[in-house]
Amino acid sequence: MFLIVNSKSGIIFNIVNKTNKKPKVFVMMSGGVDSSVAALLLKKSGEYEVFGAFIKGYNIDGCQKKDAEDARRVAEHIGIPFYTIDLEKEYKKKVVDYMVEGYKKGITPNPDVMCNKEIKFGLFLEKALDLGADYVATGHYVWLRQIAFRKQHIPTPAVGIASLSPRHPLLRSGTDLSGLRDVPQSNLASPLFLLYQAKDQNKDQSYFLWTLNQEQLRYCLFPIGDYLKSEVRGIAKKAGLLTAGKKDSQGICFLGQISMKDFLKKRIKVKKGDVIMFDGKKIGTHDGVWFYTIGQRHIGIMNYESGIRGKHETKPLYVVEKNIKKNILIVAEGENNPAFYKKEIKLTNINIINPDVISLIRANKGINILARVRYRQPLASARLIIHNSKFVIQFDTPVKFAASGQSAVFYDKKGRLLGGGIII
Repeated sequence: MFLIVNSKSGIIFNIVNKTNKKPKVFVMMSGGVDSSVAALLLKKSGEYEVFGAFIKGYNIDGCQKKDAEDARRVAEHIGIPFYTIDLEKEYKKKVVDYMVEGYKKGITPNPDVMCNKEIKFGLFLEKALDLGADYVATGHYVWLRQIAFRKQHIPTPAVGIASLSPRHPLLRSGTDLSGLRDVPQSNLASPLFLLYQAKDQNKDQSYFLWTLNQEQLRYCLFPIGDYLKSEVRGIAKKAGLLTAGKKDSQGICFLGQISMKDFLKKRIKVKKGDVIMFDGKKIGTHDGVWFYTIGQRHIGIMNYESGIRGKHETKPLYVVEKNIKKNILIVAEGENNPAFYKKEIKLTNINIINPDVISLIRANKGINILARVRYRQPLASARLIIHNSKFVIQFDTPVKFAASGQSAVFYDKKGRLLGGGIII
């Protein structure tokens, strides 16, 4: 069920002025500084009719109400209409329940990836288009580029730059446009949309957008992808936005201040099991393997010999493996233990943003990539192949903490996001 709510006048059904020739863009405003500045930049460009929209999702501790109010006040400050889109039921089913079911199976799903796929660029995009939007925009740190193709589908070094204002979000400021030329519109087929890592490598969020496809990207704008975080905050401060100094949200948004383990314990039964070292020695007990993820530091173990719950006397212990059937948690000492590293991982639910990449993989029996198996993990050189109808990433050097259910995301050497998949 979709419910569109005007923050002042209640429920509405038609918010698009069909007589306005400017493209209409719905900005997903979360109540943070990034989406606030995204809306501001689009408004200041003068090229769009801008609408602010807050997605009401599933929330436990009530912090969402403050975020919604902050988003509304920012929208009012910059002079754009503001609406709340109620997707709470859909969010719980497609994101929260998905995550819980994943943990029950012993894997570690990523709710942020699923939120982008199913909610922001799924249901929200669908609804925005139904309401007459030409684009949707977010405050993600990622850069979108549009490449033109001839009707024969032969790649050309051309981009349609002449028809776009220098302020257009699809154009990256400072990009070297030498050697690029426009192709007449009559000579174009469907354009190809490419996603690249953001200018601010520390804030880059392309990792969470690997599920997007060409149909979705054609409607997307990412206005802050070519800005540093410090620049975004500077823009917000100069414009007098109340979110200028607001701290970035940490962790999973719908949990708020509630820990993941406490959240899961209300939905998954506690079942005691053994904690064993990688060499097979029993050292304690745990409450259930589904409450842990690969690479997580394990503390507070009930020691078999002493009967005392506390820190292990050796080096810090980290989860290296989970035996779901036997409810056994396997740990190892030290975060650099060789047991944490994998040379090869298999993927499921693969998504390739540019379909032509699959042809290249098959033709060349694989392609060279840069990949990461966790957000903020350094990119690692690897090769993406297809083996026994499964996509496989073979790393040049073993990578650490590859957890089943998490996302493996891969790029080319120029920082272009090629796609990703779920680690098996």
